[in-house]
Amino acid sequence: MKAKDFEQQFDDDVDITAAIDVSKAKRILQEQKRVNVDFPTWMIESLDREAGKLGVTRQSIIKVWLAERLEKIAQD
Repeated sequence: MKAKDFEQQFDDDVDITAAIDVSKAKRILQEQKRVNVDFPTWMIESLDREAGKLGVTRQSIIKVWLAERLEKIAQD
């Protein structure tokens, strides 16, 4: 398919997913890097309680809360 035809289908709100090769697709700014952080015991226990209430892992709640805080800072 030519780029012009592809763009026209996209503009016409046609489903173009069959024309896209996603085998090498990457989500930008989503590369992960492992870090180690030491938390006091009381903080771990609090994180675990909150994570349990939400039905998520400790790591997930930390990521979500950090992301929310960083987004808030970016908006200020």
